[in-house]
Amino acid sequence: MPTHKVNLADKLELFDTHWDPKVVASYNNNDVMVVKIQGEYDFHTHDDTDDFFLVLEGEVTMDYADDDSVTFGAGEMVIVPAGVLHRPRAVKEAKVLLIEPKGEPNSGDSERAPASKDHI
Repeated sequence: MPTHKVNLADKLELFDTHWDPKVVASYNNNDVMVVKIQGEYDFHTHDDTDDFFLVLEGEVTMDYADDDSVTFGAGEMVIVPAGVLHRPRAVKEAKVLLIEPKGEPNSGDSERAPASKDHI
């Protein structure tokens, strides 16, 4: 089966919404997604999986309930371990690559409804 390249910048141009991850590829039962974020998300945890964030453009701050916040920019990543209470936020729009197991809700255990994770 041939592989196809994915241009992340082109995929990010296809939508304007925030906190609405879009699946651009899948591998080993994981979804690779792009998302635009601005403002702050709810504090939440993922009990059974780590949370992977790679900033493509802009700057993101990851707040932790029990630790110092970490700010990271383009080309930098943060992996939040399973079970750690966290909240991503961005003052200005940031573009981020996420990797999560298929079916894992982006909202974790928060009251926020999970995104649909449409394929683009």
